[in-house]
Amino acid sequence: MDKLKNKILEHGNVLSNDVLLLDGIINHRVEPKLMMEIGKEFARIFAGERITKVITIESSGIPAAFATAYELDVPMVFARRKKTLIADPDAYCERVPSFTKGIVTDLLVSKQYLSPDDSVLFIDDIIANGDAARGLVKIIERSGAKLVGLGVIVEKTFQNGGKLLREQGVRLEPLVRISSLHNGQITFE
Repeated sequence: MDKLKNKILEHGNVLSNDVLLLDGIINHRVEPKLMMEIGKEFARIFAGERITKVITIESSGIPAAFATAYELDVPMVFARRKKTLIADPDAYCERVPSFTKGIVTDLLVSKQYLSPDDSVLFIDDIIANGDAARGLVKIIERSGAKLVGLGVIVEKTFQNGGKLLREQGVRLEPLVRISSLHNGQITFE
């Protein structure tokens, strides 16, 4: 996706050799037309799979997951990061560290929205160390649902998240792979 790469170069902000801020296109400010193109691309990549739901993690994965679910004409579910007063007390829960937030949070998915009958596509924004993604994969496994794959907008291949998920047997499909942020420069694979 050359358009996505160009947007990353135009709006991405390299904060360190490990951190790329994409608030200008996918995390804080969202470009709807670009998200719909991303959704179409994920739908194309995972065509042929019997997907019943698209799942993601609150909040950065929601726009891309929504666009993908729209293209596939299936519901979207997102894992909440905070338990609320009205949250389902019988939810799947996994405690995970967040690389970009620098904190540990809980991922919660209501059991009524994920079942053994589901075949789910996991969509996320960026994979770095993959801790949150592995946490959601554990929730999907505990539910008995089938994980058909994980589509990520950006994989930072210089960090281990993607590698670890692939070693777990997860089909990981990034739209863009970034091999380095060294010296403030974004280097694509």
